[in-house]
Amino acid sequence: MKKLLIALVAATAIGSSLAQTKWDLPSGYGANTFQVQNLTQFAAEVDKATAGKLKINIHPNASLFKANEIKRAVQSGQTQAGEFILSLFSNEAPIFGVDSIPFLATSYADSKRLDVASRSLLVKTLEAQGIKLLYTVPWPPQSLYSKKAVTKLADLKGTKMRAYNPATSYIAQAVGAQPVTIQLAELSAALATGGADNFLTSTSSGIDSKLYESVKFFYDVNAWLPRNAVVVNQKAFDALDKASQDALLQQAAIAETRGWKISEQNNNDNLKELAVKGMKIDTVVGELLKQELKPIGITMTTDWLKVAGHEGKAVIDAYNKK
Repeated sequence: MKKLLIALVAATAIGSSLAQTKWDLPSGYGANTFQVQNLTQFAAEVDKATAGKLKINIHPNASLFKANEIKRAVQSGQTQAGEFILSLFSNEAPIFGVDSIPFLATSYADSKRLDVASRSLLVKTLEAQGIKLLYTVPWPPQSLYSKKAVTKLADLKGTKMRAYNPATSYIAQAVGAQPVTIQLAELSAALATGGADNFLTSTSSGIDSKLYESVKFFYDVNAWLPRNAVVVNQKAFDALDKASQDALLQQAAIAETRGWKISEQNNNDNLKELAVKGMKIDTVVGELLKQELKPIGITMTTDWLKVAGHEGKAVIDAYNKK
């Protein structure tokens, strides 16, 4: 009887081990960023909700794949899941870049409306690539950081402006700057060696990457709120049992709601922290620059609609219905 009991316990343990699924989830962002912290909490909650049947191992700071490689790695099945900024891939499909059209959605409320308006097309586009969307969370509004004081857009002419997606490359060229492609993890080093003079990014990046150590001027232009997407390979999702799928999707919805709230609070806190760290926060010039940048935004919206076609127009029309 004792031997039978031991055998049953062993068999149960082996069965439990075999039933456990382990996923890798790479991110191009540091473990100290609110995006990865939210991601880490999401993984912990999925583990709990599935009673340990699905374990997600988070790989931050581009440690498993570079930021621009993550989407392809998920698509090809090299990794089961991943996190990336959607606009990085706007050359693949216009919908990936809708949230990076300057001055289309410049507040959290507007960004959420755009997220809702574009969600079905985003899901459809990713599905065609064998990817399932779990959730999105925006970065705080993109604003201008500069090594030197700026009073007008013309001051940016001839400078090196960091670009991280097609939209930022376009803006750099539009203001007469030289776009230089630099991922966030490499930005501090580039600033230290003269590889960049200015850039558009969020207050979160300013604090998380200690960018205040290299640049001293901040202009709150609130150009757009780019979203990160957390996705999973469709085949990997389909391989889960129904209970695990449901738990994963439920926790993804919770992580999305939590992430949007954290992002907004993070922006408010970090704006104050940047000032404490010695950055000059110039709201007056920021507003002037915003007005100068708006025509570029209008042009980019028009250009986006040309390539996005009727599906893109439907997204913008839905967004504009308040």
